[in-house]
Amino acid sequence: MSAPLTAFIIFVCMFCGMALGSYLRLVLPDDHTQADSKNILMTSAGMMATLIALIIGLLVTSAKGTYDVATLSITQTGAKIITLDYYLSRYGSEAKEVRELLPQAIASGIERIWPNESKHGADLAKMESETEMAVIYNKIREFSAKNDSQKYLQTQALQLIDDIMQSRWMLIEQSQTKLPRVFLVALTFWLTVLFAQFGLLAPRNRTAMSALLICALSMSGAIFLILELNQPLEGTIKVSSAPLHKALLLIGK
Repeated sequence: MSAPLTAFIIFVCMFCGMALGSYLRLVLPDDHTQADSKNILMTSAGMMATLIALIIGLLVTSAKGTYDVATLSITQTGAKIITLDYYLSRYGSEAKEVRELLPQAIASGIERIWPNESKHGADLAKMESETEMAVIYNKIREFSAKNDSQKYLQTQALQLIDDIMQSRWMLIEQSQTKLPRVFLVALTFWLTVLFAQFGLLAPRNRTAMSALLICALSMSGAIFLILELNQPLEGTIKVSSAPLHKALLLIGK
């Protein structure tokens, strides 16, 4: 299920909870929402609000960390590609074919992760089956180093290719991690109950109802951000392709 749809469903649940609470305020006797009963409702709502705020805060931090790791991985990959091309340019004529293959491999990788730079998610199946970097790695291994300088450049180039391939698989593996559905169901239940309590306590006027609707939109927006940041290769909020485009612009010169 996509992040926008999940956030919308949670918003609808909060709205239904608020409507239920508002309805119960009309049908319940006054002693259920006044005096001591009102104090209990306010205390329980405060406790649930604190719990939900803590959990959402932790989830936002965790999701932002996942997004930052993916961004750092892309940035480091761009830097390693530029460095790899530099080493190959210093190796000699034997590396010419590999230098010609490198831009093709990078362009192909960009197309897999950011297909047409659209909002569509990365094609993980194609990312897993990508072989261009493996071909480049094997070709570099087949270099016949004639001196210590070439041997050093070959070793460094192989290490960089190894790091780039590891980064690719790290991105693929991170994309498999999703928030457990049970956790989302529990969070939705807590939010629904909380807004039912708000509806039970709030007076029936436009100002109170508008404030609760804005709160519900804000909560669903926070959940949308969590789901989007937790999947940095998919959805609306994706990691930037700028580092790889910059590397593609610089290599081969």
